[in-house]
Amino acid sequence: MPKTIIEKIISNHSKQSVQAGDLTIIDVDATMATDSTAPLAIKSFKEMGGDQVADSDRIVLVIDHASPAPNERVANLHQSMRDFANEQQIKLYDVGEGICHQLMIDNHHVQPGQIVFGADSHTVTYGALGAFATGVGSTDLAGIWLTGQTWVKVPETIKIELEGEMRTDITSKDIILHIVGKLGISGATYKAIEYTGSAVRGMSLSSRMTLANMSIEMGAKAGLVNTENLEWSEEFQHIQPDKDAIYTDVHTIDVSSIQPQIAVPHSPDQVVALETLVGTPIHQGLSVVARMASLKTCKQPHACLKGSTLKQERGCSLPQLHAKCSKMHWMTEPHKFL
Repeated sequence: MPKTIIEKIISNHSKQSVQAGDLTIIDVDATMATDSTAPLAIKSFKEMGGDQVADSDRIVLVIDHASPAPNERVANLHQSMRDFANEQQIKLYDVGEGICHQLMIDNHHVQPGQIVFGADSHTVTYGALGAFATGVGSTDLAGIWLTGQTWVKVPETIKIELEGEMRTDITSKDIILHIVGKLGISGATYKAIEYTGSAVRGMSLSSRMTLANMSIEMGAKAGLVNTENLEWSEEFQHIQPDKDAIYTDVHTIDVSSIQPQIAVPHSPDQVVALETLVGTPIHQGLSVVARMASLKTCKQPHACLKGSTLKQERGCSLPQLHAKCSKMHWMTEPHKFL
């Protein structure tokens, strides 16, 4: 039978042909946990009788959520991660090295066509590379560390075709907000989303990451961006869906008609055009969070605010970014930015 991208990936990792709805055991290529989930995973691993992980090269730990540690309790949790990583010869990114999802892609811990499980709901971000990436709980992750495998129910797939040319005043964040507003926060529950179309083919990797990242806001099990035209690695196969693959829904969106978007309180799918809120007072601003923390997007708020003066009572915060941003001149001279 013809297959979607996720059906092909899971079939490749389960050593049998599977379709949507099937239950199967799969080999897992990589796992990731942060300081908010790794300590419990380590505890669960030991309670399962774990002595040695199945494959230390397939595990990445990142200290980025409470970074640096705000108190002694969290500092001890961080140290437990360092001890476990040293004991098991696992790659660990320590305080200040960056945000987990950016690090996983920047340092090639994820490749097209792979299966990646992370103890973080936004693990779906790695679908930007055409990987099946999804979030799991700490206990499930510990089981994968122990065995190198897990079970999965093959998801049905929603196809989203993005056609046309983006306006110069929008980004992929506006596009995905538009999609979330259209489908709703439960519109893709336990389904995979395939993003494809001419607009996708022209997107950078960071733009594709934004699409994949917010798939979870619709309840999706995974968000896979078609890797056509993506320059990455010749070593790994870029998996394409079969021509007659079966989708539960197909949505075609003309991106040229999308205006700048914003989600208002208190739900990600409460999306409106930004122009409807012109004149609304802003009491605090937060710039460059995990969903858009690429070097390019680090520069965007600077370009918008250059030459402007922020009022004293307004906050403008730049959370922890990956190491590349430290090279930016304006980051070393924040007074010129703020």
